Amino acid sequence: MANIKSQKKRNIQNAKRAERNKAVRSELKTRIKTAERAAAAGDDTTASATVAQQRLDKAASKGVIHKNQAARRKSRLMKKVAAAPS
Repeated sequence: MANIKSQKKRNIQNAKRAERNKAVRSELKTRIKTAERAAAAGDDTTASATVAQQRLDKAASKGVIHKNQAARRKSRLMKKVAAAPS
């Protein structure tokens, strides 16, 4: 455990950020899964895929995930949506 006051504060801030980022990452996974399930079932995927893309872009702009990771995840998602039976 840290003895320095500034480091104690930094530890608290890091814990708060980690909790917030965890919630964002969890939502990303949920949105991507719903879009993939809709694609696999042959449902209309435009709404779910759009929401998933928006969330990925937002997470990347906030720094929760790296911009290249967001691009990679969007690319993989859109490949699955395009290959889905219509």
